[in-house]
Amino acid sequence: MTKRLSATYSILSHNLAHGKLKPGAEIGLRADQLQAQDGTGTMVFLHLQRLGRVRLRGKLAVCYVDHNTLGQGGPENADDHRFLETACARYGLVYSRPGNGIGHQVHLERFAVPGQVLLGADSHVVTMGGAGMLAIATGGMELAVAMAGVPHYMICPSVVRVVLKGKLRPWCSAKDAVLQLLAMASGRSWTNTVFEYCGDGVKTLSVQQRATMANMGAELGLTASLFPSDEVTRAWLVAQGRGRDYRRLEVPLHADVADELLLDLSEVEPMVALPPSPLKSVPLAQVQGTVVQQVAVGSCTNGSFEDIAQVAAMLKGKRVAEGLELVVTPASRQVMQALWQRGHLQALIDAGARIAEPACGFCIGQGFAPASGTVSVRTVNRNYEGRCGTKDAQVYLVSPATAAATALKGVLTDPRTLRRQPPRISLPKKFPADDRLIARHEHAGRKKIEIVRGPNIVDPPPPEPLPDFIKGVVTLKVGDNITTDHILPAGPYLKFRSNVQEYAWHTFKNIDRRFVHRAKEVQKRGLANFIVAGLDYGAGSSREHAAMCPRHLGVRVILAKGYARLHMANLIHHGIVPLTFIDPRDYDRIRQEDELEVPWLVAELRRSSLVTVRSPNRGYELRLKHSLSRRQVDILLSGSLLDYVMKH
Repeated sequence: MTKRLSATYSILSHNLAHGKLKPGAEIGLRADQLQAQDGTGTMVFLHLQRLGRVRLRGKLAVCYVDHNTLGQGGPENADDHRFLETACARYGLVYSRPGNGIGHQVHLERFAVPGQVLLGADSHVVTMGGAGMLAIATGGMELAVAMAGVPHYMICPSVVRVVLKGKLRPWCSAKDAVLQLLAMASGRSWTNTVFEYCGDGVKTLSVQQRATMANMGAELGLTASLFPSDEVTRAWLVAQGRGRDYRRLEVPLHADVADELLLDLSEVEPMVALPPSPLKSVPLAQVQGTVVQQVAVGSCTNGSFEDIAQVAAMLKGKRVAEGLELVVTPASRQVMQALWQRGHLQALIDAGARIAEPACGFCIGQGFAPASGTVSVRTVNRNYEGRCGTKDAQVYLVSPATAAATALKGVLTDPRTLRRQPPRISLPKKFPADDRLIARHEHAGRKKIEIVRGPNIVDPPPPEPLPDFIKGVVTLKVGDNITTDHILPAGPYLKFRSNVQEYAWHTFKNIDRRFVHRAKEVQKRGLANFIVAGLDYGAGSSREHAAMCPRHLGVRVILAKGYARLHMANLIHHGIVPLTFIDPRDYDRIRQEDELEVPWLVAELRRSSLVTVRSPNRGYELRLKHSLSRRQVDILLSGSLLDYVMKH
């Protein structure tokens, strides 16, 4: 039997601009939709202003304000909002105002189209895979270049088929299913991989449940996750008043794929991700009874109507446990309105919940930071150390049902122990579609619109071409699984996303508060800074600042056992050379403060995949490898992706 083309490759073939669809090859894509948010969007527009051109050519491009919505500690957030709104008006983007909701949820509701390609400057843009959209996360500079009409280059992914069979049991959810999948799949590298979901279990999941699973595929480092677009998808789009956007997308059961995973939904049980990683997922029974001080429900993972309505129904007529704080954040204004119409908001308020506006909020440490040394149970997607805003807090990731049961009992509680049937939640046949906080801009007269810049919105430092010889010092040595949250914390520092020079002062702040001081001392000596790292360096958020700020501090080369896909691209695009150890034991030979030099860097990058690194003060010489394409080498030689594009 001839194997069919995977759904991923079927979509890619329609959007292919350069290259061949072969796993591991470099390809260029033209996207159908583009998405930014305020945490990355200010830099996107600063890049665009330097490029000097925008060519959307009928593409839908949307910028969401969902990270910095509260204007804390000064005018920086409000200044960013003015800058973003006037930039959207100037360049022809749709602008979603503060309070409208988290971009991933709003995009799923109002803009996602099955079978299309979406590029977004946020790691959780992959959420749109729940609606049959191939959604791929990028860095801000990559997105700016795509807005200028240049194809997006990436490694052609391998496809892994994930077969879902059976049906979830009562009190078990898509969040439990994806946490179980993370537990199954952790320990393997899924870089440059797409998960395609198929099997009879798929049709038992709503679009929001599929979106939850697609959302958390980011935690495995997947390029994307893709569900079929079927009658369930059609019903969702009709309820959104967007039935015209429906396209059927089949995920073939017998397509040509690299591997296959099987998940029996009928065997899924309540799960929990232990701190400090969503990959530390275990059955809830292992930690049941843990005393909890805070429960937070919401986020782009579990802030939908059906998620929060279930929590409200479980709490109706009851009160949260004494001494426990319950926070609920609907993912969008639409969700908030639908909950209000059904009486669910009243039930939550009566139960003692605090209701926050639709935004990323507590997920990224923007408000509701737990007390020191306490336990917070959350329905978000990440629980990295310090991400919640409190370094020594313990954050556990759970489903909405588990969160509600825990809020009632004050300890981590399996909802099945409540000894009653789960509430039946019916979805609205028509969701309240109030788009008054979405600004769409006409084409006429756009060039006359002035982009308003506040004093904190600063052009990033100009890049410098890559020198042939680099000499410097190992300023920092770190271990495995260093995330972009470790490299550059969010929370109260998010307001500096528009100002690399200021934001750089907080680089590695939660790991080594002396790093910036050492890096600047090395720079004063006219030397480069080297970072040495373990596996999966740069996992997590898409923030390009985790490359821009180290680059501003003089980091030119990183030596690691392995890199997260998105961060590796950001490093290249901002002029930092990512080298990989051939022999992992060489990692142990290098000490922090070693002097290093790369004597023939440019020549070796051009002619082979091996690069020589030696230490003049300790007398060793190492050979490391790179996986750079010719185009990526040229980007490094140019100093940045922008400079490369402007030359070509």
